[in-house]
Amino acid sequence: MNIHWLKEIVDWGVLGVLGLMGFVALWAYFERLLFYRKIDLSRYRHREELEIDLTDNINLISSVGSNAPYVGLLGTVLGIIITFYLLGQTRQMDAGSIMSSLALALKATALGLVVAIPAMLFYNHVSRKIEVLLNRWEILQKDAA
Repeated sequence: MNIHWLKEIVDWGVLGVLGLMGFVALWAYFERLLFYRKIDLSRYRHREELEIDLTDNINLISSVGSNAPYVGLLGTVLGIIITFYLLGQTRQMDAGSIMSSLALALKATALGLVVAIPAMLFYNHVSRKIEVLLNRWEILQKDAA
C-alpha cells in the first residue's frame, strides 16, 4: 500500500492549520492595537462595559499561543508514524532517507513554536494595554467625581 500521499496531506494540513493560526493571532493583535488607539475612555460609565470592549478578541490570541505547539506536535507525531510505517513496508529504507523524513516531521513542531511564541508575546502586550487603559479609566472617574 502506498501512503506517500498521506504524508503530503498531513504535512500540508498541519502547516496550513498553523499558518491560519498565525494569521488569526496577527489579525487579532493588530485589530486590538487599532481599537486601543482610538478608544474614548470618557464614554464608558461602567467598568464592566469597558472591560468587555477591551478584552474582545484576546481569547483568539491566547488560544493560538497555547494550542499551536500541540498542533505542531501532532504533525510531528503523525509524520514519525508515517515514516515508521513506510520503513516497515519497504524494509529497505536507508538511514539518510529515514533521518530526512524524521527531520521533516520535526519541522511541524518548530513551526508550532514559531507561531506560539509571538502569539504569547502579543497576548502579554495586549493584556498590559488593557491594564493601563483600565487604570486610566479609573483615574478619569476619580477626577470626574
